[in-house]
Amino acid sequence: MLSSLTNRRRFSDLSEQEILALAISSEEDDAQIYRSYAEQLRADYAASSAVFDGMALEEDGHRKRLIELHRARFGEVIPLIRREHVAGFYARRPVWLVKNLPLETIRAEAEAMERQAEAFYLRAAQSTTDASTRKLLGDLAAAEAGHKTRASDLVSEHVDSESEAEEARAAKRQFILTWVQPGLAGLMDGSVSTLAPIFATAFATQDTWTTFLVGTAASVGAGISMGFTEAAHDDGVLSGRGSPWKRGLASGVMTTLGGMGHALPYLIPDFWTATTIAMIVVFVELWAIAWIQNKFMETPFIRAALQVVLGGALVFAAGALIGGG
Repeated sequence: MLSSLTNRRRFSDLSEQEILALAISSEEDDAQIYRSYAEQLRADYAASSAVFDGMALEEDGHRKRLIELHRARFGEVIPLIRREHVAGFYARRPVWLVKNLPLETIRAEAEAMERQAEAFYLRAAQSTTDASTRKLLGDLAAAEAGHKTRASDLVSEHVDSESEAEEARAAKRQFILTWVQPGLAGLMDGSVSTLAPIFATAFATQDTWTTFLVGTAASVGAGISMGFTEAAHDDGVLSGRGSPWKRGLASGVMTTLGGMGHALPYLIPDFWTATTIAMIVVFVELWAIAWIQNKFMETPFIRAALQVVLGGALVFAAGALIGGG
């Protein structure tokens, strides 16, 4: 009943010809997916791109063997049946449409594809009574199970230690461009730009709840602004900085956290206790920013400390003086 409602066939209702046709279309799809991965990786990960080109050739070989068997048993006309036509059949997640996928994500998806293909061929082999067809399907199941070994062979063939080191450097560079750089910019903006309004309010009112509300509003507002600005000003295509939504998320979240760090202490009712803790938090935030700049952006630590700590101290002083006046 379910298959009739969804206009899909049940796998158990497929004929042997239709099972072969489904295997052929699945191999065509998988080969194209591997080529898409190879094309995505070609610029930054040439060695791994060659691995997926090799995997695509393997799938082409499987498709040719299936077509030869279909021609021998059923003739030239192959029924048009695909994964989406079969109820409960595995589906490929369209991750290959996503730009700037991490290399490890692509490799994990490829491993999942091989496991699913192996399970399909084992099930298909059990559904046929023809000896030659069952043998081929069993051979293909073994081939898919061995694809992990074949992938390792391809990696050994195409990815030497120098290529592996270069790919690791490229992956680190992409991580910094997509996550660290916008996140750091957001943390700096949230930590420094909110100092003046928070501490001006604190010293002007000496009301911890009012100061907390102002600090929360300033932090959330700055986070939203920074997040949308980062996402909108660069789509990442030409700059290679990665997904604008990832960069916007990193920038927005870190901006909000940077401001909330010294707004949260004002939940403490006692003004001077809250202010003392907030000042300690600011000190930790500014030195953390200097450390991140030194570790990931390779900025000399002394220069990073002078830029961040001195700038933060000036903004804090401005807020305290304005509020105290």
